[in-house]
Amino acid sequence: HTGKRTLIWIVGFLTFFMSSALDNLTTTIVMVSLLRKLIGNHNDRLLFTGIVIIAANAGGAWTAIGDVTTTMLWIGGQISALNIMLKLFLPSIACLVVPLTVISFSMSGNVDKAPEADTSTSKTLTKTQQKIMLSLGLLALISVPIFKTYTHLPPFMGMLLGVSFLWILTGLMKHVNKIDEEHNPFSIVQALHRIDLASILFFLGILTAVDGLQVSGLLGHASQWLNEHIAGQGIVVGLIGLLSSVVDNVPLVAAAQGMYSLSMYPTDHFIWELLAYAAGTGGSILIIGSAAGVAAMGMEKINFFWYLKKISWLALIGYFSGILIYTLQYVLMGG
Repeated sequence: HTGKRTLIWIVGFLTFFMSSALDNLTTTIVMVSLLRKLIGNHNDRLLFTGIVIIAANAGGAWTAIGDVTTTMLWIGGQISALNIMLKLFLPSIACLVVPLTVISFSMSGNVDKAPEADTSTSKTLTKTQQKIMLSLGLLALISVPIFKTYTHLPPFMGMLLGVSFLWILTGLMKHVNKIDEEHNPFSIVQALHRIDLASILFFLGILTAVDGLQVSGLLGHASQWLNEHIAGQGIVVGLIGLLSSVVDNVPLVAAAQGMYSLSMYPTDHFIWELLAYAAGTGGSILIIGSAAGVAAMGMEKINFFWYLKKISWLALIGYFSGILIYTLQYVLMGG
């Protein structure tokens, strides 16, 4: 489809569901790379990229493996995999559909196709082998919550099990295709070389610092102050979501986990569900508020103020639309 209105809905929903199975950062990188092949006009591509950021963060919020913060809450025991999917699917859909509907009215005509890419470079894997790799990779990711539920082992062990199967498969394919390890860009070894250790150390530092604040009792005092000065925990969580557009959502969620114990709010309490939604989708309001936004900004050289003018207000109305749907759903279901 070359019609802008039709294509932006297809891109939005494809990103939404991909993000729920992969994660919002990976999905954004994949979709922005795809848009480069589909859309030649840079201004049109920027608008599509803005929707990709909103869709990726919305899609990542309703599954346990779709976003770093929901994964943190899942590992911490604050949410369960099936319940978060049931409770946050409709709010997350609303967070995407409302901006898509609004932006559709301002779009018309067809997109300018990008020039054909050079495909003369030789491929090391056949089409069938590529499909097998993709299918097994997605299956490994989707199976992680099932693995944790039935084995009661940490999720990272399920991820490592999936990686081991992929490693074996790439080794077999390398043998069949007679590919040298040095010339095999699809091997797990090559993928491990591209791991972003700086980001891993960044998250490690954040979680260590937040744990230090918890042990020192500062997070407990912060929780007490919020309870005394702000009426309603739902408002506090909503503010955390807005704050996540400026401050990274990982430390905010880690701080919330330290402030509120499971004895205060048990697993699958509405506070944790709303926190998963707010922290996951609030980052779309500013381009620096989520890993997906930062990745897209680097890939497409998106200006901060351009995003603020063109996309932020769409993300904001989507954010509050999702909160409204969650609230109505909570009231209708009797809590």
